Amino acid sequence: MKIFLDTANVKELQEVAEMGLLDGVTTNPSLIAKEKRPFRDLVDEICRIVEGVVNLEVTATDVAGMVSEGRDLAKIAPNVVVKLPTTVEGVKACRILTREGIKTNLTLCFSPTQALLVAKAGATYVSPFLGRLDDIAHVGMDLIRTIRTIYDNYDFKTQILAASLRNPLHVVDAAVARADVVTLPFAVFQMLIKHPLTDIGLRRFLEDWQKAGLKL
Repeated sequence: MKIFLDTANVKELQEVAEMGLLDGVTTNPSLIAKEKRPFRDLVDEICRIVEGVVNLEVTATDVAGMVSEGRDLAKIAPNVVVKLPTTVEGVKACRILTREGIKTNLTLCFSPTQALLVAKAGATYVSPFLGRLDDIAHVGMDLIRTIRTIYDNYDFKTQILAASLRNPLHVVDAAVARADVVTLPFAVFQMLIKHPLTDIGLRRFLEDWQKAGLKL
């Protein structure tokens, strides 16, 4: 399973990249705006840091606007994937960009029917938002499992990118459900490697070593 970071913060991206665990990044207009930097300056730096996929989202809502913005975004770097909303207009734009060889990610997916149509339109990725479904008393992970079954039934090539993950259990469940990719806020990524028993065990090892007066 690939791990993307859901951020536009270059320090967070550098931290995970240095661990060799950064397969890509997802951004959106809110995350970009949060950094308070010129768009192109920020995106160029992100593309230098991230060797994998860089998801950049359009802001237009009409087909012509999304296609125009998508083409411009794709020119920034060869690893850019254009994020489009899972709407009628977004699916139409996806079809056009896909035929032009531009990779796409249909975001804000909340149902199996949306995921089915996205795959038929040729999207590279579909992004089901799990946490937001959990927030309204739906089991978000059920959506991943259903999409996986549908895609496997018909050998769709669209990759399932599990988004809106709120905790490490979401990550584990997404892996068990065979999501192709998870995208995580940096805070959730940090939780994945931390365990209190690891910290306790390391501290005891070092204490015993020091008490024995040993040296390497």
